[in-house]
Amino acid sequence: MKPVKKTKAEEPELEPLCCCEYIDRNGEKNHVAACLCDCQDLDEGCDRWITCKSVQPETCEKIMDTISDRLRIPWLRGAKKVNISILPPLFLLPVFLRVASWHFLLGAVVLTSLPVLALWYYYLTHRRKEQTLFFLSLGLFSLGYMYYVFLQEVVPKGRVGPTRLALLSCGLLLILFALYRAKKNPGYLRNPAPNDRALSGSQLECLNRKGPEKPKGFPGADLSGGLNNRAPKDETKDSPRTSAGSPAKGKEDWCAKCQLVRPARAWHCRICGICVRRMDHHCVCCVGESNHQAFILALLVFLLTSIYGITLTLDTICTDRSVFTALFYCPGVYANYSSALCFTCVWYSVIITGSMAYIFLIQLINISYNVTEREVQQALRQKTGRRLLCGLIVDTGNKGLSADFFHLKITGTL
Repeated sequence: MKPVKKTKAEEPELEPLCCCEYIDRNGEKNHVAACLCDCQDLDEGCDRWITCKSVQPETCEKIMDTISDRLRIPWLRGAKKVNISILPPLFLLPVFLRVASWHFLLGAVVLTSLPVLALWYYYLTHRRKEQTLFFLSLGLFSLGYMYYVFLQEVVPKGRVGPTRLALLSCGLLLILFALYRAKKNPGYLRNPAPNDRALSGSQLECLNRKGPEKPKGFPGADLSGGLNNRAPKDETKDSPRTSAGSPAKGKEDWCAKCQLVRPARAWHCRICGICVRRMDHHCVCCVGESNHQAFILALLVFLLTSIYGITLTLDTICTDRSVFTALFYCPGVYANYSSALCFTCVWYSVIITGSMAYIFLIQLINISYNVTEREVQQALRQKTGRRLLCGLIVDTGNKGLSADFFHLKITGTL
């Protein structure tokens, strides 16, 4: 007799979702119209706040998780979730800048508090190791809003011709293109197949013989620039380490989180949750081997475009003074709301431009010393680097600019 095949029980098919329905974080079907119903965490937090009791941090996190899960927009085949971190810049930035345009004292208070709030939010999300779109949304909306104010308030005054406007618009498009390139894959190290994760001794020896791969980043950024003690503290225990050649070259180590062998100068990004080749840092995106040049290009184009836009605006609202003088002394600028708004946006752009200029300078210094920002921070924690020029430069003992210049000369770039 032929054996009878056991048929699996057919699972009931899920009903398709309409445009306003979604599956919440508890795995249950919910509706957009019921976003304010059955919110125990929010009710508990409000009760404690009304009765003047302290609200526990865990309660605040639950409230934020509930709000972010229920904040959705109707979409085909189910409501789409909206990232709550992109909303504050869209609403608060225009309000703050327009309030700051009422009086120069209000402007000083608002423009001073904005960087403090941004840094506070950064350290809050950095401590929780969460991915956020806040800074990307803030940067993109700041560009869009500054350009909108320029078109509405500066161009109609008649001092900006079509050529200047076209040049500024091209700079804005180049910034967006460079940001798009920088948001691409920074050089993620993919997890190997499940059968290949457990490496034997012969496989590790074979990896050592192959040697390190040459990075694709800036010229001169060879593997010899990596630090010797580069394993984080939480991965030094029970982590098989191998070396190829000398300890300073071809060094590889095992990432316990990604379950793979990392090449030299690769680090595990705790925000992205994956290892990145020659990781530099994580800001609006993870900057690594594949997108470092695009990140530098985005900073450079932004600085040039922002300085050009600030110059055009100050030349329009303060016609009888130089750009540097008008930035600090422009009499009668608050007599007209239009000119006051432009002057406030100029100072906001100056603050952002100064911050980006500092980041750009640090990047150039790191490139000249053939180190990444991650390696600099690691050297400071391990006390293997020394600060120069009031901490602006951190010398980690690498070859530096001479090796980069020599490499450019040999390859014929210079």
